[in-house]
Amino acid sequence: MALFILIFFTLMAAAGWLATLNTGSVVFYLTRDTSFDLSLTALILFSTALGGIVVIISLGLREIKNVFLNWKETRQKKRYAQVDIYYTDAINAYLAKRYRDATSVFKKILSLDPNHYDTLLRLGKIYRIERNFNEAIRLHRKARSQDDQKIEVLLALSHDLQDAERYEEAMQFLKEVIALDGTNLTALLQLRDLSIQLQHWDEVHMLQEKVLKLHLSDEDKKKEEMTFLGVKYELGKQLLQKEETSAARRHFKSAIKLDRSFLPAHIGLGDTYFYEGNTKVAAALLEKSFEMTGDLILLLRLEDFFIETGEPDRILKIYHQAILKDVQSIVLKFYLGKLYYRLEMIDDAFDTLSEIEPHVESFPDLHKILGNIHVRRGDLAFAVDSFKKGLKLKNRVLIPFYCSNCDFHTVEWSGRCGRCGRWNSYVATPILVDKAGNRGLELSPYNAPMVKEHA
Repeated sequence: MALFILIFFTLMAAAGWLATLNTGSVVFYLTRDTSFDLSLTALILFSTALGGIVVIISLGLREIKNVFLNWKETRQKKRYAQVDIYYTDAINAYLAKRYRDATSVFKKILSLDPNHYDTLLRLGKIYRIERNFNEAIRLHRKARSQDDQKIEVLLALSHDLQDAERYEEAMQFLKEVIALDGTNLTALLQLRDLSIQLQHWDEVHMLQEKVLKLHLSDEDKKKEEMTFLGVKYELGKQLLQKEETSAARRHFKSAIKLDRSFLPAHIGLGDTYFYEGNTKVAAALLEKSFEMTGDLILLLRLEDFFIETGEPDRILKIYHQAILKDVQSIVLKFYLGKLYYRLEMIDDAFDTLSEIEPHVESFPDLHKILGNIHVRRGDLAFAVDSFKKGLKLKNRVLIPFYCSNCDFHTVEWSGRCGRCGRWNSYVATPILVDKAGNRGLELSPYNAPMVKEHA
């Protein structure tokens, strides 16, 4: 500014000196009708002064602007510094799970900076934990408006909507994440699990293929491979319900090819042939599967099938062949005795089951059947003794299936556990205790399912 004033007065002095050399005048018109004579010196001085005033005003306005911007920046820095202090306090409370304190501080931050991304994200999570889903979704949508390509907030929105049971909307956000990052394991697994819940098996199959292409630990790889087998089974079952037997058979065979011991696929393939009317092929397939896996569940299905078709001799033959391969198997002999009882072959049932009884301390299902046999034979004292051992009497003896993963019991077989959701986990081993007091006998390949552990 001082330099400008010096230059201004220098120019004024120069103009005065020039005025002494130029004594003429000019006519200066303000309008068409208004004019006056003005010396050259006055004109020069007036023009110079006007220009100087304009420059001074411009510089003054610039200085005022700079002062205002500096004030605004200083204030903003102070606000940011305060926000940082608040945010540190809020995060400490959040991590300590003092959500009420954290919420209070996060709200103070938003009063200073309504678009503070991290605060919107964290406060939304607190509201989700407190099951205030609408507020959680509102805050996370606002955070998304700051950056709609940020995966973290898309996953947060998906989590909100899942907890609010708005599954279809949640899936859309997960699909956006996958569109941005096709290898995002979290999004793939969440979308897969939601699709399983909604039984969108075609989509589940596609997603599981993507999951298996990712770099996974050996343990996770085995777990996901087991899930893939289950998905193939469910997709095949769904196609069978739609009467698309060829496609269903293809998926069942694909699962068996990946894991020959995967029981649901064997049963699904047999059901496909049964549905098509190829009962002989179905029965032969189940027999071959039993020889391959030794799984008693297959034996029980064959038992039902051959009794329904009036061919009990065939299932008896299969039992006898299995026992010849494992003459020490208590469980196989029990199932044979149970079959004899079912076929009203009382003496054969008694002989077979009596052979087992001395080797076990407690075998409720065995004692129930023996009690009924004693009643049929008129041996009431022995019947009472057997019923006492069996505790509760049932007219029909049902051997429950149980999940080897979560110990869920049921009388209806399924390819997937109704409690824990694991595939190929049901076992058809009756509850028994040997003379040494061990619950459950050590079973050989022909009386215990050959189930691979994938978890």
